Amino acid sequence: MSQRPSNLKVFTVSELKSATKNFSRSAMLGEGGFGCVYKGFIKSPDDSSQKIEVAVKQLGEGYISLEYPDCICSAFATTAYGFSALVDCIYGHKEWVTEVNLLGVVEHPNLVKLVGYCAEDDERGIQRLLIYEYMPNSSVEYLLSERSETTLSWAMRLKIAQDAARGLAYLHEGMDFQIIFRDFKSSNILLDDQWKAKLSDFGLARLGPSEGLTHVSTAVVGTMGYAAPEYIQTGRLTSKIDVWSYGVFLYELITGRLPLDKNRPKSEQKLLEWVKPYLSKAKKFELIVDPRLKRQYQLKSAQKLAAVANRCVVRNPKSRPKMSEVLEMVNQIVEASTGAGNPEPPLKTKPFVDTSRGTERKHNRRIIDSRSGDKFVHHVNSS
Repeated sequence: MSQRPSNLKVFTVSELKSATKNFSRSAMLGEGGFGCVYKGFIKSPDDSSQKIEVAVKQLGEGYISLEYPDCICSAFATTAYGFSALVDCIYGHKEWVTEVNLLGVVEHPNLVKLVGYCAEDDERGIQRLLIYEYMPNSSVEYLLSERSETTLSWAMRLKIAQDAARGLAYLHEGMDFQIIFRDFKSSNILLDDQWKAKLSDFGLARLGPSEGLTHVSTAVVGTMGYAAPEYIQTGRLTSKIDVWSYGVFLYELITGRLPLDKNRPKSEQKLLEWVKPYLSKAKKFELIVDPRLKRQYQLKSAQKLAAVANRCVVRNPKSRPKMSEVLEMVNQIVEASTGAGNPEPPLKTKPFVDTSRGTERKHNRRIIDSRSGDKFVHHVNSS
């Protein structure tokens, strides 16, 4: 385990009330079953005369799941700020503080930065809040939807794929302990003021297997359409489930479609099944590329990205590449794509009306089963 000290700031409730105008609804960024996220302003740690924007995540009483004690359920609508915890079981305040401080040593340019936390006892009990850097340019999920007034260029999509791969590779291989994301998806990839993509919402993240073990057995939690089949079937958790989810995400970038969209005809609801017949020939492949790109993309690089996706979503997890290998493949695609090294930020356009994505994409992270929506959690028998 890394011994690098945590640089997290410990805030008081009073400081955070001041930062968020007493948790005003006008400052609210998102709301869900386990708490709310607010935009706030705090003194810069580098210059106390300056203020910086942050996202303040207020954890409600339902933060720790009693119905599913093997998992932590972090529910926040609209935003995807997370880093709730790294292990499945939190039994008390002390353990929560320990896990939050562990997150303080997880630092990378492509991970949303945890600035600090608050754990203060008042008349209502222990108040738990997490403070993150503010990400002003929304999520990839939103920017790919028709709700967005911007269209992500092909160069920007490649850059996002590269940034996301860097973040995952760091979690899997960049520290002396491994973190498995377990809920990698487009709504958990946020963009900063420079349009750099960063992974967020580690509410379902889990420490990887200990030395000498091949996997961790857990309750199955995640998002339908992104979850690896072997994990759904067995509950055996390895870093290769994140690789599968990343492959699904690449097809989401290519097509602009949701991984699972029940608003579509039955034959088009599952993205991975829908794309299969179109992959063999260039003319067919063009039919699956996001129409909002208006043919402003490089066919060869799109096909190469699909080839990477295919390697990530092979059924046998042992045959999937490691994320460091995936990153190298994506780097090569970016380098070979003219102009992709310095993508322009997306510009506002007229709203694009298309059926590529569902008209209603729920952000709420509710616990539901696979028949009724995209978030699920269930127990399996595993060894």
